[in-house]
Amino acid sequence: MVRLGIDRIDEYAQLFTGRRVGLITNPTGLASSRRSSIDILMEKCRLTALFAPEHGIRGEKQDGSEVETYVDTLTGLPVYSLYKDDRKPSLEDLSGLDVLCYDIQDVGSRYYTFIYTLANAMKVASQAGVEVVVLDRPNPVSCLSPSGSRLQKECASFIGMYDIPQNYALTIGELAELFNTEEDIGARLHVIPMEGYERRMFYEDTGLLWVSPSPNLPSVDAAVLYNGTCLFEGTNISEGRGTTHPFENIGAPYIDSRRWIEEIGRFGIDGVYLRPVSFIPQASKYRDELCNGVYVHILDRRAFDPLKLGVAMVLSARKLFPDDFRFTAPRHEVGEYTVDLMYGSPLMRKENVSVEEVWADIDENTKRFRDSVWRRYLLYNNP
Repeated sequence: MVRLGIDRIDEYAQLFTGRRVGLITNPTGLASSRRSSIDILMEKCRLTALFAPEHGIRGEKQDGSEVETYVDTLTGLPVYSLYKDDRKPSLEDLSGLDVLCYDIQDVGSRYYTFIYTLANAMKVASQAGVEVVVLDRPNPVSCLSPSGSRLQKECASFIGMYDIPQNYALTIGELAELFNTEEDIGARLHVIPMEGYERRMFYEDTGLLWVSPSPNLPSVDAAVLYNGTCLFEGTNISEGRGTTHPFENIGAPYIDSRRWIEEIGRFGIDGVYLRPVSFIPQASKYRDELCNGVYVHILDRRAFDPLKLGVAMVLSARKLFPDDFRFTAPRHEVGEYTVDLMYGSPLMRKENVSVEEVWADIDENTKRFRDSVWRRYLLYNNP
């Protein structure tokens, strides 16, 4: 079993002894023993405050729902919201702290807001003179190689603040080091690394308990697909929210499943099986309406690129159903089109853009990031 950063805090006692500690966490903050990181830090040091990201400290909030500041009934500690207004702690929130810890299970995606919660907290901690400790955890979709497009500055948002690929293939500790250096944050940062972790690992290989990082990522397969099928958040096709298999069920009332699968099949994407499916979402897009589409079965996680799959699916739907398909505006972010924020540029909306053209753009940026940035921040057995 992999030993997490939280499992090793006794080895780094000098960071905590006699100091006032705050903790950014959620239900995924568990040690390998399955004890809560909150309980462990309450026992081991002077934990004085909790900080809640999107979905809340107990994970009860749906995506985009504002999180309030309140008192945690289980511990009596104040919980400061990091998901309202400007989505960062105030200097006043950090005024009573010496150390701010971060322990949340990442999903390995540029779209996921928790990594920018960390970046914003690091910025304010740097201003406040508070040290930051990241308790490292696995990247659940493996860290062998990054893949993704560039993020243009005009497309920056809280679902993509920095120019990293969608699959950045770093652990949260490695990513914190990258942010701190490449974005000139300048925090007094300490990463407590894992033991026994290897870059080739998917989450099941770690021996750790999978806890959903948010309500719509119930499985590792959903997390693996997230970098690709999450693109449908920028369209009027359901990404499966409101079903039992979000990011695996993809569809809309106007979709002809078999035509769509045949069109996607032209691109020869190995490692997945697309099965015709019908579903009725109980929330989000097309609530209580019959949707037709595909269920994405993963056959071999290493044989396909989720982002390239998502691009092929989106552009195939646009081609086949031009009278009904639409790119849509953001629900929670600024900007005219969500897909621009997610892809990082308007390329996917370009008239007559081909799947191959977008794939070539992904390949070009993947090589740039891997060769010029990524390798400098690897803490675990370099590939």
